[in-house]
Amino acid sequence: MQKQYYGYNEFKFDVDELCVNFENETFEAIVGIARGGLTLTHFLATKLNLRDVFTINSISYDDMTKNSDTKIFNIPDLYKYKKILLVDDIVDSGETISNILEVFKDKFPNLECKVACLFYKKTAVIQPDFMVKEATAWIEFFWEVD
Repeated sequence: MQKQYYGYNEFKFDVDELCVNFENETFEAIVGIARGGLTLTHFLATKLNLRDVFTINSISYDDMTKNSDTKIFNIPDLYKYKKILLVDDIVDSGETISNILEVFKDKFPNLECKVACLFYKKTAVIQPDFMVKEATAWIEFFWEVD
């Protein structure tokens, strides 16, 4: 599989590009999917001045190998929120996002959840609300290899 390095300078530029999409949005909290979405979550929380920052854990890959099932745990308490931003680095198959959205729908039926990522694949079962680039190779993020 072809690999594409994604560096810090490109990341900073893309965070700004992503934030342009939020001009007409108001989020009460931000939830980063650990581990891949945490760096982006931190930068977005700072740019959007969000102090209510949460994480949720999801394991669907072991290195470059996709696991047969997705494990979701450490679900944050989001009962008091009406609208949040869910963040990951990439929407690949879309199963992780889809599974987390199902958990949120079950636990927090009145919660509106928008999804943001840097990269997405057109073949994903769910598309993010906000994204920057289509992924056509395996992305090696600077926070994973540097």
